[in-house]
Amino acid sequence: MRRRAAVIALVALFAAVAVSGLVVPFLPTLPAARGAGPGEARILVGEPSTFDPRDQSSVNDAAVGAQLHETLTAYDSALQLQPALARSWDIAADGTSVTFHLRENLRFSDGSPLRARDVVGSWLRLLDPRRPSPLVSLLLDVRGARNYVLGRETDPSTVGFRAEGDLDVVVDLERPGADFPAIVSAPIFGVVALPIWQDGQDLFGPGAPVSGGYQVESAGSREIVLTRNEQYWAGPPAIPTIRLVLDIDGRSPVAAFEAGDLDHTDISVIDAPWIPYDPNLGPHLREVRSLDLTYLGINTRTEPFDDVRVRQALGAAVDWTRLVSLSSLVGQVPATSMVPPGIPGGGDRNWLPAYDPDRARELLAEAGHPGGTGLPRIEFAVGGYAAGEAIKVELERELGMRVELVNYDDHLGRIDTAPPNLWISGWIADYVGPNDFLGVLLESDSSNNYGGWSSTAFDAAIADALATRDPEAATGAYERALAEIQREVPIVPLYHSTNWSLSREGLLGAGDNGMGILRMAGMAWAAK
Repeated sequence: MRRRAAVIALVALFAAVAVSGLVVPFLPTLPAARGAGPGEARILVGEPSTFDPRDQSSVNDAAVGAQLHETLTAYDSALQLQPALARSWDIAADGTSVTFHLRENLRFSDGSPLRARDVVGSWLRLLDPRRPSPLVSLLLDVRGARNYVLGRETDPSTVGFRAEGDLDVVVDLERPGADFPAIVSAPIFGVVALPIWQDGQDLFGPGAPVSGGYQVESAGSREIVLTRNEQYWAGPPAIPTIRLVLDIDGRSPVAAFEAGDLDHTDISVIDAPWIPYDPNLGPHLREVRSLDLTYLGINTRTEPFDDVRVRQALGAAVDWTRLVSLSSLVGQVPATSMVPPGIPGGGDRNWLPAYDPDRARELLAEAGHPGGTGLPRIEFAVGGYAAGEAIKVELERELGMRVELVNYDDHLGRIDTAPPNLWISGWIADYVGPNDFLGVLLESDSSNNYGGWSSTAFDAAIADALATRDPEAATGAYERALAEIQREVPIVPLYHSTNWSLSREGLLGAGDNGMGILRMAGMAWAAK
C-alpha cells in the first residue's frame, strides 16, 4: 500500500544540548498526563480521504477503514494470520481454489445478517471497471477478474467469487495462490453492507452499518468519533469510544501527549532519539520495525531508461548502502532487498546492484552515451525524500547525467498518471508475504508497476512462487525474481523504516505490528 509522500524539513529545531553524545531538544519536562480512562481513548491519526474500503490507497485511509470494515482474516501483533469473520479456510490440493467458512450468526452493526453473499458483493466492488480499487492488482489472480475489471466481461458470475449457502465463500484462481487467505487480510477486503454493494448507496458516514469493531458517530475537521459495534463478531470492544484526533493545534505529537490530550500517537524521527532519556516519557515509548520499503522507481517506457544498459549503469554507479547510510534519518535502515526483514520467504542475500563505477561508465558507453553524451535531461521527482539530492550528485559525477530535482504537489498522483524518469516512493505491506513487494509492484500487468517494466523471467518466478506450498521452493522462486530485479534494475530498494509511538500506561493492545495499523477492537484499559 502506498504511503503518503512526506516532506521532511529539518530546518529550525529547538535549542539543543548534547547529552552523552546525543542531541536532545531542550524542552520542559512535564509529568506525562493520565489516560482518558476506560470509557474512551484518544489516538492521533492522519486524516483519511475515504471510509470506503474500495477507495483506500494510503496508510491513513487503511488505519481508519480497518476499524470500520472487518476482513475474513487478520494479522495479530506477532504477524501470525488469524481467523476474523472467517472461522477457517481450506485450500484445494492444486492451490487454485480457496473456501472460507464464515462464523455463524455474524451481523452488521445495524443488526442485519452478514452472509457469504455480502463478502462476494464487497469483493466484486473492488473490480468495478467504472471505479476499481487502487489496489486491484491484489485480485488479478482471481479467475475472470482481469477481464471484468477491464470491461471485457460484464457478467459478474464470470468472476471466481461465489457464495455457497450463507456461510461459505469460494474463490477460484487462475493460478495456484496459497497466499490468498493472507491477501484478504488487507483492509480493502473489508465487508460492507448490502445497500452498499448491491444498491450502490454511499453509506460510509455517521451511523452507517459496519462489520468492524467500531462505527462512525461523527466526523469533523478536528476529530472522528468512533463508537463500538455492539454486534461485533468478537464481542463489543472493551473501549466504548475512540476519538481519532486530526488536529492538535500546531503542537507536536509529543507536546499533545504530555498535555494529556492523546493516549496514543506516532512520533517523528526527530523526537525518537531523545525520548528514551526522558524519565517521564521514556516508559511510554514503543518501537517496531516497519514492514515497508522506500525505493527508487525508474520509468522503463521512455528514454533513456528504456535501455537496460542505462539502468544497469545507474545501478552500478552508486554505492547505495553508503549513500543511504549517510543521507538517511534515524531508524532508516539501508535496504539490501525489495522484501523487508521480518517477512519470511524473501531470501537473505544482498540483492542490490553491485557497486562498480568503472563498469557503469562502460555500460553507458555501450548504450551510446559515453560520459553522458546525448542523454536527455533526467527528471527526478524526489517528493521530499532526503536521499534525492545525494543520488543526483552521484549520477552527475559518475555518469555525466543532467538530473533535475522536481517536487510535484501531488507526488503519488503524478507517478501514477505520468511518471517522470526517476522518482522516490514508499510502500508498506498489505499482507505479510514477499509478493506484496515483488509481484504487486513489478509484475508486467500490475496496476502498481508505474515504471512499466516487463520481464517474462520475473513473471515466471512469481508464478512459481505462488504455485507451491513448499516454503523452500517458494523462497527459491522469489530469489529468482529478486535476481532478475538486480540484473535489469527496474527499481532500486533504498531503505526500510522504524516506527515509534507514545502509548499511555495501561492502554493494552495498542501495538503496531509493522503495517501501520492498530487493531483498536483489541485494545483495553488495564484495570486499576
